Amino acid sequence: MDFSGKVALVTGGSRGIGAATVRAMVAAGGSVVLHYGTSGSAAQALAAEFGPDRCHLVQAELGDPGATGPLWAAALAWKGQIDILVNNAGVYLEENRQGPHADWQAVWARTLQINLIATADLCRAAVNHWLATDTKGAIVSVASRAAFRGDDQDHWSYAASKGAMISLTKTLARAYSGQGIYAYGIAPGFVQTDMAQSEFDRTPGLAERILRDVPYGAFAPTHEVANAICFFASGLATHATGQTLDINGASYVR
Repeated sequence: MDFSGKVALVTGGSRGIGAATVRAMVAAGGSVVLHYGTSGSAAQALAAEFGPDRCHLVQAELGDPGATGPLWAAALAWKGQIDILVNNAGVYLEENRQGPHADWQAVWARTLQINLIATADLCRAAVNHWLATDTKGAIVSVASRAAFRGDDQDHWSYAASKGAMISLTKTLARAYSGQGIYAYGIAPGFVQTDMAQSEFDRTPGLAERILRDVPYGAFAPTHEVANAICFFASGLATHATGQTLDINGASYVR
């Protein structure tokens, strides 16, 4: 894969899947706008590995409905182009079905805002830019196996947001592939990330219980998910637009 001359915007790029994707794209010759929310020190450390000409930092709180416009503008201003959008930022928030209704609604609102609406806003900005400039582009959105098999009793909003992300990907592919704009999904199961580890730390025995449902016997490493993102973003499989690739150790096979 060769990303020479390409510029990517990777949301949630400071840790986990996002950081692995940044590293893979830069290693393949690309330049990356690394978006981060609160992990400023991790983002700065990662950017320092590559230098300011290859990795540019932009901070934005995607829970803020007004954040995506300035984020896109800042990303585009860096080198005057964005060729690839990777929607990786996301949250995995627990709901209390029997708790106060206001708390329930707050979790739903934040989950949908970050996982789905911010993603849709950035897709809109990318598509409008590519159509206005008559250029091609690729969008890769990181969903989840929960989009297809659902999640547990405490994560209704997470599963719903990821299912909607897959429908958005299909819609973009059907609407714009004729104009050279391609959209793909990645649906990981549990990946060995900081976000997953925080869940395991809070719930003793959770990792072991989950692994009993993973025939492979291990969680996916971040670099394998990053490799799949880069493959779709590379332009090597444009006729696969609209498709979603599962990476879950055979824990859910469609």
